[in-house]
Amino acid sequence: MINFKNVTKKFGSVVAVTDVSFEVKKGEFVFITGPSGAGKSTILKLILGELTPDSGTVTVDGIDLKNLKSKDVPFFRQKIGTVFQDFKVLPERTVGENVEVALAVIGLPENEWKERINHVLKLVGLTKQINLFPSQLSGGELQRVSLARALVVNPKLLLADEPTGNLDWETSEGVVKLFEKINEEGKTVIMATHNMDIIKKFKKRIINIVGGKIER
Repeated sequence: MINFKNVTKKFGSVVAVTDVSFEVKKGEFVFITGPSGAGKSTILKLILGELTPDSGTVTVDGIDLKNLKSKDVPFFRQKIGTVFQDFKVLPERTVGENVEVALAVIGLPENEWKERINHVLKLVGLTKQINLFPSQLSGGELQRVSLARALVVNPKLLLADEPTGNLDWETSEGVVKLFEKINEEGKTVIMATHNMDIIKKFKKRIINIVGGKIER
């Protein structure tokens, strides 16, 4: 599903990742761990095609991202759902409308929206909150809105960048259990986190990044 081969990415004189190589197979659940500034977010952005490597290759679902034309980037990203630490929900829209945005972006016919939205909101446990606004939700509920929006486009791959960073332990555990459930349904999940309690509890494969390098 994902293959990094000798990938290096610099920002000016700062080296974010150095000679990084790893593979993630279809259907895996992988934690990318390491301290803040280690290169975790850079790796996720390379997978999304937001960044291009200075050297080495990044292949996602059989596509070498160096060969991906700019006009094909939006279609490529439809394969990937993303969840962030700061939720990125739209405050002026309801839960249902926040999820609708993703379907509008991919151009799904409106007559197919309701079924998809109802399905993902049921999956993340937000059916009753469909008409509420973000200001009426808890942090855990906001993260589940973000997750529903990522899932509604039916991606092959789910990327999560510190999704429990702003949540307490009980809420964090619930969110990761949702990711686990989604993984069990066949989706590949990559979660960047430095939360060691989560890592110890869920016992998934770990890719540990320290100073831009994979620590073996």
